[in-house]
Parts: sequence; C-alpha cells; structure tokens
Amino acid sequence: MGGLFTSLLNASGALQVYGRVFNVIQNNVTNAHTPGYVRQDQSLVAEAFNPAEHLPGGLLAGPLLSARSQYLERAVRYQQELLGASQQKAADLARIEPLFDLSGRSGVPGALSRFFDSFSQLSVNPNNVTGRQQVIDAASGVAQAFHENALGITQVSNDLDTQVRSSVDVIQQAAKEIADINRHFRASADATQDAGLDARLHAALENLSGVVDYSALRAADGTISVYVGGQTPLVIGDHSYSVTADLAGTQALIRDSQGNDITGQLAGRGGSLGALLEEKNTILPGYLASLNNIAQAFADTVNAALAQGVDLNGNAPTTDLFSYSVAAGAAASLAVTGITPDQIAAASAGAPGGNGNAIAIAQLAGQPAVNGFTFIQAYGNLGSRVGRDVSNARQDREAQKDLVTQTQQQRADVSGVSLDAEAVKLMQFQQNYQAVGKLVTVLDGLTQTVINLIP
Repeated sequence: MGGLFTSLLNASGALQVYGRVFNVIQNNVTNAHTPGYVRQDQSLVAEAFNPAEHLPGGLLAGPLLSARSQYLERAVRYQQELLGASQQKAADLARIEPLFDLSGRSGVPGALSRFFDSFSQLSVNPNNVTGRQQVIDAASGVAQAFHENALGITQVSNDLDTQVRSSVDVIQQAAKEIADINRHFRASADATQDAGLDARLHAALENLSGVVDYSALRAADGTISVYVGGQTPLVIGDHSYSVTADLAGTQALIRDSQGNDITGQLAGRGGSLGALLEEKNTILPGYLASLNNIAQAFADTVNAALAQGVDLNGNAPTTDLFSYSVAAGAAASLAVTGITPDQIAAASAGAPGGNGNAIAIAQLAGQPAVNGFTFIQAYGNLGSRVGRDVSNARQDREAQKDLVTQTQQQRADVSGVSLDAEAVKLMQFQQNYQAVGKLVTVLDGLTQTVINLIP
C-alpha cells in the first residue's frame, strides 16, 4: 500500500513540475519580442532512486536557467557603441557638406572668381567708375559667401549643444533605471532569477551603449556597476551618479558628480555622445579655423596689393578694401570697408591713371597664397576634407549597421526565443504530462481497489 501511495505522490509531483515547465514555455513565447529578454529553461532534477535504500526517486524542478551569453551581450553593446558614434557623425557632417560647393559657380569659389574677374574687367578701363563699383560689389559678394559658410558651421555647432544635453539626459535616465534594478537585486536573492528584471537590465544597458562608451561589472550580489569612459562611476550598487553637460564656453565639457572634467574620457569614443564631443570640440572648430585662415589670407593679400598702387586721383590709398576681426573669426566678420570707387587703387604707383595694379590683383587668382595653394584651391582642399569625412562617416555607419545585425543574430541564435523550438518543447512535455496523467489514473484506480479489499 505504501508503495502505491509513494508512486502516486511521485506522479503528482511530476505533474506539478511539468506545470512549471509549461509556465516557462508560455513566458518565453509571450516575451519573444520583449527588449532584453532571452530564453529561459526550467531545469529538471531526478531524485535518487534506490528501492533497497527506500529512495523512491521522483522528479524535482531545478533552478530556472537563462540562455543569456554575457560574451555576446558585450559584443552587441560594443557594436552598438560604434554604430551610435558613426550614425551621429554621418548625420551631423552631412549638414556641413552642402555648405561647400566646389563646382566654382557659387559659394566662396564662385565669389572669388567673380572678384578677380572684376579686377580683370577694370583693367580694360581703369578709370571707369562703374567698373570700380563692380569691384566693391564683388568684394561684398566674397564677404557674404564666407559669412554663409561660417554661419552654417556655427549653426551646426550650436545645434550640437542641444544634442549633447539630450544625450546626457538619456545617460541619467539609464543610470536611474539600472540603479533601481540593482535595488531589487540587493533586496532579494531571488530577484536575480527574475526574467523580467533581467530583461529590463539588459535593455537599459543596450540603450546606454548607443549613447556613451562604458564598462559594466557584475558584483557577487548580482548588481551591475557602470563606469562611463571605463573610469568614472555612473552606477554602483543601487546608487546612480550624475554627469552634466557644461556648455558655457566654446567647448562642450562633460563633468562628473564632483564637477571634474571627464570630456577626455568620452570624446572620440563610442556612442553618440563621443561623436558629438569630437565634432563640437575638434572637427567643426578645425573646419572653421581653415575657413578663417583662407578668409584672412585673402583679405590681407588683397589689402596689401591695393596698398602698392594709387587711386583714381593718383594718391596712395588710405582705406583698405577688407576688414575683419581675428577674435570673431575672419570668415564670420569679413566685411568691405567704407571705401569709395575712386579710392580703388587700380593703377601702379609708377603709372597713375593706368591699370598695372588691377592686372596684378587679377593675377592673384592663380598665385599660391595659402600653404602653397591658390585661394580657390585652398578652399577646395577644405571642401574635399569635409567630403572625405562625410564619406568615411557614412561608410562606417553602413559597416556598423551590418556588424550590429550580425552580432544581434548571433545572440538570437544562442539565447533568443525560437517559437518553433518552444512549440517542439511544448509537444514533448505535453506527451510526458499525458503519460504521467495516465499513470496517476492507473495508480488511483489500484489504490481504490486495494482500499476496497480491506474488510
């Protein structure tokens, strides 16, 4: 009689274990597309079976097993960091590229060509007031073209400030989310087995990787510590630390909770914030510095050439054609002075009323003036540099998209939920459940028969 009861208890216990298996399968199917979720498996443990030692055997539910691969998780996050940076850079630099028209028909190259052409035309009739006014108008066109370039770069740079703030906000939100999950882990050892918390944690870590470079370390209690730039604490245990954007100066700075400048740990690294800092502090200022250099060299060269001649009245010029402010940037501040047409020094000092100086200035168009290049060539070099940067950023973006897709697929193959595989498991355990159910029915019938035999 005891053996029948033991068998009945073992069979009933097996049905309860299979019920837990069905719950795990159902949870897997339900969360197949939940961000951060990975497949869970209910482990089964066979109890010792040795009738001679009165060990009846049976089935127990072991620990819930996660299919998560920490190696693949780190690989996905690393590729997400690189993708975040390349996407950010490709999007931002694409706004700079249209500012540099290298066709020679518009923009700075077109304005420079028209300016030198105006002196060439003036040399035909150097005493013509209309021709002199055309020189001044062409000079205004050059100044305007440099202004538009400088303004376009500055506008993109200012827009980056807003994006830096937004990136810092995303970092802070992720830090609070991770700290909150860590709080659950510390409160209960069972929380580390919670598939929902685990999914939230890894979704937050993956979202964070698209924004900033960081390292994540797991402690013995299951909590995750996060260090941005691999050095500065963002989350330790259930406490998150603030990072802030300091945009008061011309450079974008990121400060830790103590106010220390940690920009160097992040700029040029992974994540969109790393790209933003590199663009704001290095790439765009580099473009603007080159543009200022060309504008300043142009203004100085033309002013110096005009100073060598004489004006319409045969006098040495007292007014420059161009003015600018080094502090404000030559390209942004380049302007035509209040010079009048009769003050244009078209003649050379040795031949008043002639066209010698107008010819000399027209010839400046083909002479090396900026690092061994003509003005238009120097500008073309800058435009080509921008174009290469944009092209490289786009190529990096497309390559990183493929790498992210590849690593995500590898992770899915190892730890993702396959609906087909879950269906197979469901059918397998359903058969087991039905078999044990029949066994319970038989044992129940035998037990009832034995009871009925008792007088």
